[in-house]
Amino acid sequence: MKYATATTLRNNLSANLDLVENIRDFLLVSKRGKLTSALVNIDLFEELLELADKSYVDSIKTARQEYENGEVFNMDAVFPEL
Repeated sequence: MKYATATTLRNNLSANLDLVENIRDFLLVSKRGKLTSALVNIDLFEELLELADKSYVDSIKTARQEYENGEVFNMDAVFPEL
């Protein structure tokens, strides 16, 4: 985990944005010695939003179970006109 103070983040914003973008990670930000925020890579943030959606997670579980049960379609059934 990487940490930065709000002042350090502000003074080195471009470098910290590059860091978070390139390593697909996050940066925890503290203010007056207390963690207050996080700077998060957009891909990671989108994944977190998806996981926060219970219906989305449930649909993944259902799809995995259907696959394990052999409830799948071949390409011809899905795209008959191809």
